[in-house]
Formats: sequence, C-alpha cells, structure tokens
Amino acid sequence: MLIAMSIRDLDLSPDQKATVEKIRTDLIAKMEPARAAGKDLTSTLADGVAGGAVDRAKADAAIDKLVAAAQGIHDATADAMNQLHAALNATQRAALVAKVQEHFEKWKEANGHEDQDGPNRSGHLLAFAKDLNLSQDQAQKIKAAFRDMIKASAPANPQANVQDHQHKEVADHMQAFGAAFKADTFDAHTLSTGNAANGHMARWGATRRARWLEAAAPVLTPDQRAKLAQSLRDRANRQPS
Repeated sequence: MLIAMSIRDLDLSPDQKATVEKIRTDLIAKMEPARAAGKDLTSTLADGVAGGAVDRAKADAAIDKLVAAAQGIHDATADAMNQLHAALNATQRAALVAKVQEHFEKWKEANGHEDQDGPNRSGHLLAFAKDLNLSQDQAQKIKAAFRDMIKASAPANPQANVQDHQHKEVADHMQAFGAAFKADTFDAHTLSTGNAANGHMARWGATRRARWLEAAAPVLTPDQRAKLAQSLRDRANRQPS
C-alpha cells in the first residue's frame, strides 16, 4: 500500500501514466485478500464494541489471518513491481523510494502515540476518540487500560520503546528495497525481507487497534459504542483508491 500510495506522487510523462496506473491498479487488486481479512477483523471488533466487550481470542485469531494474508502480498505483487521498475527512469525510481520512506514515517506517526502523553499526539485511534467526544475521565481510563495492555505484550527488552527497534523488520526491508529498486536491474522475487515487513506492519497496526478498542468498549456509553461500531464498519467498507 505504501508503494501504491507513492505512485500517485510521481511526476510521470503522458506516455507513462496509463502504464503505471495499470500497474498500481494491479497492486491494489493483489492486496484484496489482506483487505478482506482486515474487514473480517474490523467486523469482529465492531461487534465487540457494540456489545461492550471485545473478545480478545476472536480478535487475535482474526489478526493472525490478516497477518498471514499480508505476508503473501510481496510474492503476489513481485511481477507488478518488476513491471513498475521497468516503466520508470532512474530519477523516478529514486523519487518513489523516497516517497515510500516518507509514507512509512507517516504510518509510524499514525500508529504509535495513543498511549503517550503530550499535546502533539496524533494517530488513527486518537481520531476515533475525538469523534466520540470522550469525557476527560473516559479518556484517562481508556489510555491507562490501553497502556497497560501494550506494556504487558511488549518484549522484555530495554530497547522495546524505541521505534526504530520496534519496526526493525520494516526498516530492513526499506533499506533492501531502496537499494535494489534504484539500481538499473531489479527483481522483486529476490527480496527476502518483504514478507516479514508486511507481516509486522499488519500485526502492529491491527493489534494496537484491537487493544485500544478492547480498552474503550467497557468505558463508553451505549450511544458512543453504537457510533464507534458504525464508524468502524463504514471505514472497513471504503474502497481503496
């Protein structure tokens, strides 16, 4: 998805646009199994929120299915990535690599601050909180419960709170992909880091979302639960662009 998003930012010639857009459409289509698994997870979470309690066992089983689907994306899209490399010139390939890294930094920003303090916090889950008009007491209870859940699942490693260490699989892939894609010759089939990177990003984002909703569900009012559950379902049904 980071690559599909980055393609839209490229400066392409008229002759390139149709070819590259076809490749981007193919990339998005190849992600459909992961999108379907993500939709199933969201449905499980929405049902739990609506009922006032997220079933962790069901949520984690759905997360495992999502991760498995995400890990298959690299192999499924390798041919399309090779076509993309062939369609771009050296300057455009370097620009794509830079844009992918930029979008990854934004992903980290959006998926890593819900349990932190400070006025400049941001993230997808905090956007949910804002939409619900939480009271200060509700916000504090949810944040405290969510923080405890995240700490309980963190590895016993003093570096575990350092984002570069947390996302090592992705950082390794970014480095390998960047060097390979900017070269004159490229074969996505030889990049062994792709599956681990995709799996990590899927598990990281999905687990944090599931734990936050697990923390929030019992704290919300019935009206807030209904609103949040519907918001989750609406987002899951949006078509990728």
